[in-house]
Amino acid sequence: MPQDVQDNPLLDSRDLRLPRIADPCVMVMFGITGDLARHKLLPAIYDLANRGLLSPAFSLVGVGRRDWSDDDMREYVEKSAREGARTEWSPAIWEQLAAGMRFVTFSDFEDDEAYSRLTDVVAELDGTRGTKGNRAFYLSIPPSYFPAVTERVANSGLVDEAPGSWRRVVIEKPFGHDRASARELDELVGRIVRPDDVFRVDHYLGKETVQNILALRFANTMFEPLWNQGYVDHVQITMAEDIGIGTRAGYYDTIGAARDVIQNHLLQLLALTAMEEPTSMDAAAVRAEKEKILAAVTLERDGVLDLDATTARGRYDAGFQGGVPVKGYTEEDGVPEESTTETFAAVRLEIANRRWAGVPFYLRAGKRLARRVTEVAVVFKKPPFLPFDAAATAGVGANAIVLRIQPDEGITMRLASKVPGTYMELRDVTMDFGYGASFNDESPEAYERLILDALLGDAPLFPHQREVDLSWRILDPVIEHWAASGAPEGYRPGSWGPAGADELLARDSRTWRRS
Repeated sequence: MPQDVQDNPLLDSRDLRLPRIADPCVMVMFGITGDLARHKLLPAIYDLANRGLLSPAFSLVGVGRRDWSDDDMREYVEKSAREGARTEWSPAIWEQLAAGMRFVTFSDFEDDEAYSRLTDVVAELDGTRGTKGNRAFYLSIPPSYFPAVTERVANSGLVDEAPGSWRRVVIEKPFGHDRASARELDELVGRIVRPDDVFRVDHYLGKETVQNILALRFANTMFEPLWNQGYVDHVQITMAEDIGIGTRAGYYDTIGAARDVIQNHLLQLLALTAMEEPTSMDAAAVRAEKEKILAAVTLERDGVLDLDATTARGRYDAGFQGGVPVKGYTEEDGVPEESTTETFAAVRLEIANRRWAGVPFYLRAGKRLARRVTEVAVVFKKPPFLPFDAAATAGVGANAIVLRIQPDEGITMRLASKVPGTYMELRDVTMDFGYGASFNDESPEAYERLILDALLGDAPLFPHQREVDLSWRILDPVIEHWAASGAPEGYRPGSWGPAGADELLARDSRTWRRS
């Protein structure tokens, strides 16, 4: 809390006009030389500092295998921040940040001597920068390195409890590659901090439009009474990308579309869309409702588990996209010719509770699709009776509320309206709310919000281990089924995926939205 708020009884710390400023701390970033840090984390840290949301004492220690001095790291961070920051460059803010930057060279993550140097550097910053012993460890590294890092951090004394200070760990997805490995990962991180001090980053949960799902549902009387099986026909959740895997073959071919996107992003969107109203926006209250939904999710259709009927997967072929020739997935650099990894995944889920009984949730994600879009579409049932001639309603579909997550953030409502004229003819029209048109303030970048919340110890936007475990419970049978099913079905670049995805909905007499 800002000091002037603490000292002035006339100021209320809950006043939303007063920014919440993070405590002084040292952030130790493993993987600081990686793409994520360069393009997202370091620019976000600079922007937070420039907006006055980091303590002037905030200090950053980079860990990596490069033979860098502290000045080399400062030069690298400055270049990253100048290229990626969204706020104007401030020499004064940069000097303040740079003064607290250090770099520790590791030959590898099993370099015991390097951890001793790291401990000394953090202790020095505690003394010279006044960081009060508060420490955040950002593990932007592959999970395979976690055993070595967590064991040595635990043994180094870096996370030993100190009165009045905190220790937190921030980790990036993937949170394991199945349920068993996710549990192992949780045990590893549990060596160094308590469960409530682990912040698992799902950057989609930091997006304003994702958080707006809760505002739309629980701050407006008109929606919640209709948000159930009595009125909703089905829900479609889509994350489509119009690009291929690029240079990420080494990562992507071991993961695939389902593990990369559905297990985390899309199941979190499902939980937020379907959950009951929490008692508050407190992290524990929101988490409890999300966990209830994920525990109730089933892959069964009409009480029968048939994964051939409720899932679909595909892999993009070579062809043309936007008039440009593109490679097929197995032709991409670094992808084995015999790979069976999917670049498109779709699943049909149901939720076994009173609110959603019988309402299918269709989730799909893929690369090299027709356009880039992430959205949640709540499609309502058609009226049981229409007092209009059939010809008058020929152009009318089902009502829908579409929550646009990216790139055109906002909400669209589709409803029927009379066409101007002397006779009764109805047609679908849309009512649209766009963030850019309605608010002057620019939405913060997701990583700004998530980094700040981790430093504040505010956890509503971070999946808890229980949520991760329940998500793998849902996805593991699908992954195992696909592993025994050979190569995925091919699909044309620039399309909306394989024919099997259309058949998935056709079995229920429905079709995908062509966003």
